[in-house]
Amino acid sequence: MSAATPSRVGQIQAANDVDALWLKVFSGEVMTAFETMVKTKGKVRERSLTGAKSAQFPATFKALASYHTPGAEITGQAIQHNEVVVTLDDLLISDVFVADIDEIKNHYDVRAPYSTELGNSLALFYDRTVTQVLLAAARDTTELFTGDGAGDEVVEADVGGSADFDVSGADLIDAIGLAKQKMDEKDVPVDSMPVYAMFKPAQWYLIARSDKNINRDYNASGAGVQRDVLTTVSDVQVIKSNAPLFGLDVTAYDAGTNTDGLVGAPSGLNRLPSSYPTKYRGDNATTRGIVWCEPAAAVLTAKGLQMESAWDIRRQGTLMVAKMAFGAGKLRSKCAIEIATA
Repeated sequence: MSAATPSRVGQIQAANDVDALWLKVFSGEVMTAFETMVKTKGKVRERSLTGAKSAQFPATFKALASYHTPGAEITGQAIQHNEVVVTLDDLLISDVFVADIDEIKNHYDVRAPYSTELGNSLALFYDRTVTQVLLAAARDTTELFTGDGAGDEVVEADVGGSADFDVSGADLIDAIGLAKQKMDEKDVPVDSMPVYAMFKPAQWYLIARSDKNINRDYNASGAGVQRDVLTTVSDVQVIKSNAPLFGLDVTAYDAGTNTDGLVGAPSGLNRLPSSYPTKYRGDNATTRGIVWCEPAAAVLTAKGLQMESAWDIRRQGTLMVAKMAFGAGKLRSKCAIEIATA
């Protein structure tokens, strides 16, 4: 009896590595999951980096106008310049090991859901890093230029004596509008560039179900109660995400405790790694949201999302790693406003 000729669907043109196409499919699924889940990418300044560990982001201050005296020589004016340096962090990875025997026994494909989880974990961490930097910008009281304005906040007392950002969507709507107003008063071009706001689901649903939102979008018809719809408030794009560490004290970290050293710390896969950089930590116990526009922060990318896969003969399985190398830092602090209870 002659042997069968199998069609190895993982090969490219029926030759060489029988897993060649699997890796490409797996890599594509990881990237798709990342791009689907990430919320802040493209909403801050971004730059790619090669052969260096940091990059400079230049800044210039506005020019002044004056009246000209007839006959006087026009000599020009000095425009102020400054720069912000953003540095790279260590390599960020998300990994999974698939045992060969498990794949043989299993009746369904595990690599597709695994790829989704790897992509989601990197997206979560990316957004978490960016939002921590945005909060750092909002809390920065140092002006990049004298008279340029610094970071700021909107607290419950700014909205009204009885305001409560934990129970009132209407108060949060007022806070978003006030945050945009504060940036506008500092000459941030809020009318010519997108402005974003990010909240955790608790606050997002308060806003979505607020009478102010429903009446605006549905002309008080009540149709808004059929589904939760929220896109913009005062032309600010409102984003919902579980990534931000709002409501947590991220100042310290103790990997030996059940709460990871955080007040009300997330559990399971949402836990922070013990190597979480100090520059991204802060006390967010009273934080409920962040409002910003693109110049508030920057992300420096040395290695975009990549996939590696290798068969381990000693362990009889395949190790798959999704990885990226980036760093983030605050830029124009006046372009970020924290929304906090106090």
